Amino acid sequence: MPERKAALAVGAHPDDVEFTMAGTLALLADAGYECHIHTVANGNCGTATYSHAEIIRLRRAEAEAAAQVMGATYHPGFVNDIEIYYEDSVLRKVTAVVREVQPQIVLTHSPIDYMEDHQNACRLTVTACFCRGMRNWISDPALPPTPQDIYLYHANPHSNRDPLRNPIIPTHYVDITAKIDLKEQMLRCHATQKEWLDVSQGMDSYLAAMRDICAELGALAPHVVPYAEGFRQHLHVGMSAEDGDPLADVLAAGVQVTTAASR
Repeated sequence: MPERKAALAVGAHPDDVEFTMAGTLALLADAGYECHIHTVANGNCGTATYSHAEIIRLRRAEAEAAAQVMGATYHPGFVNDIEIYYEDSVLRKVTAVVREVQPQIVLTHSPIDYMEDHQNACRLTVTACFCRGMRNWISDPALPPTPQDIYLYHANPHSNRDPLRNPIIPTHYVDITAKIDLKEQMLRCHATQKEWLDVSQGMDSYLAAMRDICAELGALAPHVVPYAEGFRQHLHVGMSAEDGDPLADVLAAGVQVTTAASR
């Protein structure tokens, strides 16, 4: 039997994956990977209109619909927005998702981003991948440890800058031009967020904002492309027995790698 191939994208909130990682995940799906999307939080604060219970229900339905656009499986959040903390109770739940999916490729937020939820979701994902194979680290729900190698990549932060306005330059530029319409279709499923982003951040059109971010990355790539997503690869130590770069290997000509400093 051929080896099962799985990829997991972890975001803090519903729609985070769609903004920064969905094009790459869709390309991995085309390459034969079973794809999964997990959000650590339930999206309860992403509204100026709905009640707590209503917005959680709506945002889960939106996230599930977005995942279905590319044939991915959605794993819903289990804490409220702004309550993603790096603590054992949350880490055990994220570990359970990693053990359930058993991915070889994991995509998640940048370690430095414009809000703490994103940064903490990143830290939780890194540690969950690190301790997935530890027998005495008990996940919630309890699942057996998994031994597969994991290669983890950090997506560029929103606006491609850190909180002090410094540019974050990726090492991996993934040409997602062929997937930009699908990426927009997925993001469009998050209809409650148009109103919220207009109210909270003045984004006017979240769909145009997503395209602008990807166009900026495409223009930064060594060989300019219309739209790209950017990543930096996490060190393999504790994640895999040997170093490697399966994202570049699997997507081949569609990925431009600009440095070997981490290899």
